[in-house]
Amino acid sequence: MNRLILATAALAFVVIVVGAFTRLTDAGLGCPDWPGCYGFLTPVEAKANEALALSRFPDRPLEMAKAWAEMGHRYIASLLGLMILTIALLSWRTPQRGHGLALLGLVLFQGALGMWTVTLNLMPVVVMGHLLGGLTVLSLLALLWMRRQPERLELQQPSLVLLAAVALVALVLQVALGGWTSANYAAVVCTTLPICEGNWWQQWDPATAFRLIQPAANSYEFGTLDYAARMTIHVSHRLWAVVTALLLLWLALRLMRHPQLNRWGIAMVVLTLIQVGLGVANVVWQLPLAVAVGHNGGAALLVMTLVCINYRVQSRQPAALRERVPC
Repeated sequence: MNRLILATAALAFVVIVVGAFTRLTDAGLGCPDWPGCYGFLTPVEAKANEALALSRFPDRPLEMAKAWAEMGHRYIASLLGLMILTIALLSWRTPQRGHGLALLGLVLFQGALGMWTVTLNLMPVVVMGHLLGGLTVLSLLALLWMRRQPERLELQQPSLVLLAAVALVALVLQVALGGWTSANYAAVVCTTLPICEGNWWQQWDPATAFRLIQPAANSYEFGTLDYAARMTIHVSHRLWAVVTALLLLWLALRLMRHPQLNRWGIAMVVLTLIQVGLGVANVVWQLPLAVAVGHNGGAALLVMTLVCINYRVQSRQPAALRERVPC
């Protein structure tokens, strides 16, 4: 069971990375219908019947690279759903039954979000929700694995518990800002450091920038917001990144002082510095694909690690009194 959970978590990470690749290569509508591709099961069939495919979607010429990126993401996500279904069934008679059911319900909702991402033509709130849902699936898998470890930790440091919780909230907000930045195609509106070029503060427009339900549009691909709104989103993501990074590094230093948590602290320092570096590189080099995908992957690892840390710093009962779960 533990190996299955780890394998599923690894696949969930792959799904997140492939989803980022799909989004960053503008392949989110590579197949403009759902669950198939131009009415066919695979892009190969769509290509073999290209005239019929184009008659169904005359405004969407078939691009095989984008179609494969989109369908590849769907195929892998479907496999992830089957593995989570297996985990839910195997955990039915264990203390983690509720956890398994929560995972199953969440992955089904993720499937619905994936459908709405296409049918609602990349509506930003749906795209951001799909990203956050994927990170939640990964985090719940990591948490399930942690719950099955008969490890004892007696920690009486309420301030550390509070700091870990605050850091997690800050990180989730930062990831949501990153998802909102990407969904609104605001990643390259600012090309200088540390904030943004020109008189950016005079164009600050949070009311428009953070309106979750935007005005109806035929398609939200490539964004519908004006420069001021996109700049506001981008700058907000940068400013909150500073707050989040400081909180994570502060938490890491606290963890490194505890013998049983030292490795978690080191991991948090390394992941935070890499993530900050990737964010800066995205600005300096204007969002190169490999760096941008890596930035998404780094965010997933950070969230998963911090969820595990929050679980780890909670006080545990003695191992002898704890119900052991068979592997």
